[in-house]
Amino acid sequence: MTYKVFTRTWWKGNKDWPNGLEPCVGGSRTIARNIPTEAEARKIAQEWNATHEAGRYSLKAEFTS
Repeated sequence: MTYKVFTRTWWKGNKDWPNGLEPCVGGSRTIARNIPTEAEARKIAQEWNATHEAGRYSLKAEFTS
């Protein structure tokens, strides 16, 4: 089993919602694939999150098998 690390947002703009944000799982963008271990995939995601601002729509890295 290998892992894929990707980014996605968790909100979208909607003026009718509080603070102008509606919960919405955005599309994913792969930043690494074929990672051999969960620990390595977690490290890549954590490093990406530590070096990138999540911004208004909460863009964050995560991983899946």
